[in-house]
Amino acid sequence: MPPLASDYPFLDILGSMLVFFGFVIWLTLLFRIFGDLFGRHDISGWSKAGWTILVIILPFIGVLFYLGSQGAGMAQRAAERTQAARSQFDQYVREAAGSGGSTAEIARAKELLDSGAISQAEFEELKRKALA
Repeated sequence: MPPLASDYPFLDILGSMLVFFGFVIWLTLLFRIFGDLFGRHDISGWSKAGWTILVIILPFIGVLFYLGSQGAGMAQRAAERTQAARSQFDQYVREAAGSGGSTAEIARAKELLDSGAISQAEFEELKRKALA
């Protein structure tokens, strides 16, 4: 039985790897194009259908034409989506951090102590409960 390496030389392995990675890149590119295409609100459904048919029927020409004509818009829309997601996350964090928790309760208790509405012992009790 001959060794396995002699049946599948290095250049064949290299070629198979290039084909595999090229296929992965192609699929990634298709997913990005379809994601951008169907995430757009500035074109009609017929335009989306036309682009989809073009990319499916003539894949290389359709993809290259879409990237050539819509590439700058794709980057801008991706940046806008990223910025919107970041601002939404920041808003959530601000709401979660500022809406309650022990820090806010202790701050309210300190305000009551400073205004004279509660005593130092009551303030310490509220602080202990907030930290528990």
